[in-house]
Amino acid sequence: MFLPNSNALHRRPLGAADAETLGIAGADTVERFLARRDNHLATPLHALPALAGELGLAALHVKDEGFRLGLGSFKALGGAYAVFRLVLEEASKRLGRSVEVGDLDRPEVRSVAATMTVACATDGNHGRSVAQGAELVGAKAAIFVHAGVSDERVAAIARYGAEMIRVDGNYDDSVRQAARIAAEKGWTVVSDTSWPGYERIPGLVMQGYTAIVREALRQLSDPPTHVFVQAGVGGIAAAIAGHLAIVLGEARPVFTVVEPARAACVFGAAKAGHPVKIAHGEATVMAMLECYEASPVAWRVLARVADAFMTVDEDDAVAVMRRLARPSGNDPAIVAGESGGVGLAGLIRAMAGHKAELGLDATSRVLVINTEAATDPRRYAELVGMNPADVLAGKMLSGATP
Repeated sequence: MFLPNSNALHRRPLGAADAETLGIAGADTVERFLARRDNHLATPLHALPALAGELGLAALHVKDEGFRLGLGSFKALGGAYAVFRLVLEEASKRLGRSVEVGDLDRPEVRSVAATMTVACATDGNHGRSVAQGAELVGAKAAIFVHAGVSDERVAAIARYGAEMIRVDGNYDDSVRQAARIAAEKGWTVVSDTSWPGYERIPGLVMQGYTAIVREALRQLSDPPTHVFVQAGVGGIAAAIAGHLAIVLGEARPVFTVVEPARAACVFGAAKAGHPVKIAHGEATVMAMLECYEASPVAWRVLARVADAFMTVDEDDAVAVMRRLARPSGNDPAIVAGESGGVGLAGLIRAMAGHKAELGLDATSRVLVINTEAATDPRRYAELVGMNPADVLAGKMLSGATP
C-alpha cells in the first residue's frame, strides 16, 4: 500500500512544543548527554554504490544503528536519555539546586535515583534502553513485555537488573498494563508512545533520536534528497523527519514512512487523518514494529513533515536482511534485524512502483536507517542462514569500519 500525505497540515510548520523538542537546542542537549557516555561513538554511515546502481539511484547510504551504545538498536538513544533527564529533574527538585549531567555520579544524586522506579512496555529494544539507563544512574526498572517478545530479548533486558513482567496480549496491551500498575505503585512511566495527558516523556525519547540525524548530516557530503524510515508507533520517523524539516527547511528531503502491512498504524492514522486503533491479525516478523495505534505526538509531527506512507510485506523485510548480509560488488555487509532494514525494503518497493510520486530518479541521493542489528541472534540466523558474527566477519574483511 502507498499513500501520499494529503493531510491538511502537510508541509505546515511544526507546533511550538514539537519544534522545541526536535530542534537544534534539543539536539545540542542530547549531544551533551551522549558525551558523558563512556561507550559513545557516532554510528557508521555505509555507502552502497552497487545497490544504488542496481536501483538506478545516484547514491544510497545506510546509517547503521546496530552499533549504538552497545545495545544494538537506535532505541539506545531514547529511553536511557529520558531516564537521565528525569533523574536529574527529580534530584534538582529534592536538592533545591540545579543538577546537571555531570552530577549523575554524585552520591547525593544517586541517592535520589535509588528511590525511583522507571517502567515501560517494550517489544524489546526500548525496554533494554530504559533498563540500561536505570542501571547507569542507580534507579530501579520494571519492564513489561507482551506474549510475542522472545525469551532472548527478555534475557537481554533482564541482564541490566530490571524486573521483568509478562503481559498477555500484544504491545498495546502491555502499554496499558504498564501505565496502570505504574500509577498504582508510584513508578514513572518512560514510554516511547504517548496518550492524552502524557506527552512530555515520549517527547524526550524522541529528542534522543535526533542524534541520528545530526550525525548523518555531518557524515554525508551532500544532504539526501529522499529518506525512508520505518515506524512502530512513529517516534523514530517523527524525530528524524521533524529535525530534518527544522534544519533544512525548504531543502528538506522527501520523507517516506514505511511499516509492516500487518501492523501499519501510522498508515492508518494517515488514512483517517488522526490516530486510530487498527485491527490485530497475524503477527509480523518485524517484531519491533508490531504496534497497532500510532503515538499522537509522533502523528502530530508526521502529519506535517512526512510526504508519503507505505507498507511492506513479510518477504520484503526478510529479503532485505539477506541482501544486506550478502551484498554485491564492493558494498559492505550489514547485520540488520527483522525490523532494521524495513526502510530499505520500502525504497526497493517504491522504485518498483512509486518513483514518479516520490520523484525518485538517477539524481536521487537516498538515506535509510538500519534501526537494529540482530537483537535476537537465533532468529536472525534462522531467517538469514548466517550467524550475525559471520556476517560481521565478512564485513571486517570487506574493509568497512564498525
